[in-house]
Amino acid sequence: MPSPNLRQATVLLAHGSSDANWLKPFEQLTSSIRQSVGATARIELAYMELAEPSLESVTAQLSDEGYGVIEVLPLFFAAGRHLRKDVPMQLDALSKEHMVRMTLKQPVGLEPEVAGAISNVVLRSLQENSEG
Repeated sequence: MPSPNLRQATVLLAHGSSDANWLKPFEQLTSSIRQSVGATARIELAYMELAEPSLESVTAQLSDEGYGVIEVLPLFFAAGRHLRKDVPMQLDALSKEHMVRMTLKQPVGLEPEVAGAISNVVLRSLQENSEG
């Protein structure tokens, strides 16, 4: 069994909003991913601001549970100022505070399959408009 400090978790990071309707798709996505991976991986959802759970509270919880490696996967379309500056500084501070290794992955919006899916939706909408 690996030592506790090598246990790894993944945090899905969304921007956050005070609107519960905005949060719901992220909660559904996280639930679906958890069902797909089962007990083989620890997946948590956190918000950068305006909603709970915060990245700070999720990191503290995971650290308290013995997770020493936390991969942060931004559910953002692109890497703007938040992902280039704010989040890396936040991860550095949280890493030092909780003695965990934190890694920031590229935003999911930069993945080719996401761009392809968005393109397909736009093209379908254009086709439906031209047929209607």
